[in-house]
This record gives sequence, structure tokens and C-alpha cells, in this order.
Amino acid sequence: MKKLFIKTYGCQMNVYDSDRMSDALAASGYEATTEINDADLVVLNTCHIREKAAEKVYSELGRLRILRQSQEAKGKKMMIGIAGCVAQAEGEEIMRRAPVVDLVFGPQSYHKLPELVGRAANEKVVETDFPAEDKFEHLPKARKETTIARGLTSFLTVQEGCDKFCSFCVVPYTRGAEVSRPVAQVVAEAQNLVDGGVKEITLLGQNVNAYHGLDEQGNSTGLAELIYRLADIKGLERLRYTTSHPRDMDDALIEAHRDLDMLMPYLHLPVQAGSDKILKAMNRQHTAKEYMELIERIRAARPDLALSGDFIVGFPGETEEDFEATLQLVKDVHYAAAYSFKYSTRPGTPGAEMDNQVPEEVKYERLQRLQELLNAQQKEFNQSCVGKTFPILFEKKGRDEGQIVGRSPYLQPVQVEADLSLIGTIQPVSIYDTGKFSLFGKIVT
Repeated sequence: MKKLFIKTYGCQMNVYDSDRMSDALAASGYEATTEINDADLVVLNTCHIREKAAEKVYSELGRLRILRQSQEAKGKKMMIGIAGCVAQAEGEEIMRRAPVVDLVFGPQSYHKLPELVGRAANEKVVETDFPAEDKFEHLPKARKETTIARGLTSFLTVQEGCDKFCSFCVVPYTRGAEVSRPVAQVVAEAQNLVDGGVKEITLLGQNVNAYHGLDEQGNSTGLAELIYRLADIKGLERLRYTTSHPRDMDDALIEAHRDLDMLMPYLHLPVQAGSDKILKAMNRQHTAKEYMELIERIRAARPDLALSGDFIVGFPGETEEDFEATLQLVKDVHYAAAYSFKYSTRPGTPGAEMDNQVPEEVKYERLQRLQELLNAQQKEFNQSCVGKTFPILFEKKGRDEGQIVGRSPYLQPVQVEADLSLIGTIQPVSIYDTGKFSLFGKIVT
């Protein structure tokens, strides 16, 4: 068997994509490895969301060039591929700047990997088109032993691309327009995961609650209807989904949170800013008031639900008053967790062309203030869990002898002293203490 090493950057969808690349190449004689020095093929699965994303890839390629030279000196050939959103955005430029690369392919092309790798053995290959065929139809099912090795939880992409065109975001340009997988196809993949031992599935999409896949009768189906279908799979214990847009959080999905215990009470619902002026400049298509009203409706349906969110600080034109509005929204919502970043320009997006860019030092200072508030809220939420009992899905051994680790319904790691035989089960756990990010508990007998 040849050895495949994939380094994954960025979002959960890239984690899913990396697994499917591995599945696609397995039939061509490639076996996944965690040791890059053993690899016959190294793939960097890239993300274009973070600041200086492309430069980080070129920096990594500099290290790979040295490794490849070392391998060649030993008589071993190593092929290098660049996948994901940086590959989609940069294309031929990667080949120009980094001749060490053999293969560049975008996120819509990894079902063609066996063919592309074969071609790359003889010529440089760049594949960044948006093919007409459904890549998911052409991907092989993950083998049962592979699924078991990946663990008890799994990601499952149900929707790709975005039609919202937020002015800071590159996703519509790197992932394309919104496309939803057919219901039967998603259900079949979920069943295959459960047959391989998976107990918790997180449904993925750049805008997952805009899901509108066709059912067996050709009718458009929303995310809530898909979740109800998946809830019928015997052996599946938990469902989650991410990432959502407030504009697509419909009544049916809110009711699913009310009615389905297996749909975890944790919702990632990005708002990005608390100022209506900035939200409009971002083209978010909602106001702060509309977001708050939506939160009230969701919490009325599922009172135990916890929220996480995304925030961008220092978007062009943001004043201190605008930033204070964001702080106030955070205080009003009270998040269990959140991700926050300084705004950084992305070539080709409307935000990059705006004149009123905020100075870096101002963005940095505001980010520190926002993160201080968000960290305090996360600590307070974790502390509120002490004394409560949660069903915990145990996933793996802990770092310490006699310790196992699982996840709470709110995604917190939970550490418990218990027998390894409980890995793979859901147990009631009483929480007695918190760490910086994790909880400590005892199994309730």
C-alpha cells in the first residue's frame, strides 16, 4: 500500500473532505498515515477564511520542499497536492510560486482524485473547475473498519456553497452557489456511518440551514425534515448541525429543537456584529433586533439551549459606537462559547474595496475587549453546569490513568474516572468541577 498524509486546515467541512479524499484514494492503493515522513502523497487541504491563509500554505510548502529533497536523496518519491479553498482561489498561481507542487484541485473535484493523481505522476495538474456532475455520487462508501478507526462521532456534509454574499466572505467564490445533497443520499451515508459504529453525527454546510435537498418524490426538503428522517436511524444517538445563518432559521427547525431530544441543545448561530450599520455593510440581511427576536423564539421552544456565535471586529467603517453595540448584543444573548476575529481583507470581496478600513491597533484593542467578555461568559456557563447531571457520550481514554473523556450535549469535554469499557456508551454524569475549557464529573450509579 502507498501512504497518504493529509494536513487539514480550517473548518469542519475540510475535516469531512479530508476523510472523503482518503476514502476516494483507498481503492487506488493508498492507506492513510499520521507520519508525513512515510507518505508517498502529501495533501494540504486548505482554508481561505483566516488571515494570511495563502501565505501559511506557501510557508508549509517551503518545509515540504526540504522534506521532499531529503526523501529523493534516499530514493523515495513523494508527490505533493494542494486542495481546498486556497487551491480554488489561487489555482495556477500556486504552481508558479511553488514548483514543488504536483497537483492543485478545488473542493468540488476531490471525487476525481484517483484520476488526477495518476495524471500528476507525468505532468503538473490544476483542476479548479466547478464540474456539472455530483461529486458525492462518485465517491465510494467509507469502509467499516475505516469508520470505526475514525471514532464515535462524525461530520456529514449535506450542503455546500452560499448565496448570501456577505461582503467579507470568500465562500461563494471558492465553494460556489448553494447546492444541497438529495435526502436519500444523505440518509444512506448516515446509515453507513452508524453501521460503522458512529453514534453522533454533525450535519455540515456553509449555510446548513438553507438545506433544500430533493426527497425520493422530487420534493424540496428543508433541514428540519432531513433531521427527522435521520432521527429514525436505529443506533444513531445524537444529531447536531453547523453553520447556520439567521435568515434561514425557520419555524420547522425551531420546532425540531423543541421536539427531538437527540437534536443536541447547542446551536451555532453567527451574528458577526451588533450594529445595524455594520450588519448592512456586511450584507448580513438581518438587523440586531431581528437576531434577538429569533433568539427569544428559539429559547422559548428549547429553554435549555445554549448558543455560540461568530464575531468580526473592525469591519470597515466600524466606530466605537458600533463596537459598543456588539458588546451590548453579547451581553444580551449571553453565549456559552464564541469565535471572534479581527477583520482581514479577502481579495475579490466587496469589503476589500471599502475605503474606511479600521487601523490594526484599533482592531486589536477591540478584539481584546470582546474576547474578555466572551471568555467570561463561557466560564460562567461552564460554572453553571456544576451540580447538574448530563448524558455524556464517552469517546476515548483520558490523559491520566483510569480516566475517560466524553462530550456533553453542549460540546464540552467531560473527564471522568471510569473503566475503559464505558467508551462508546452514553452515561449519566454529575458535574462537580470545571477546568479552563472542560468539565469534571462522576458517573451516577
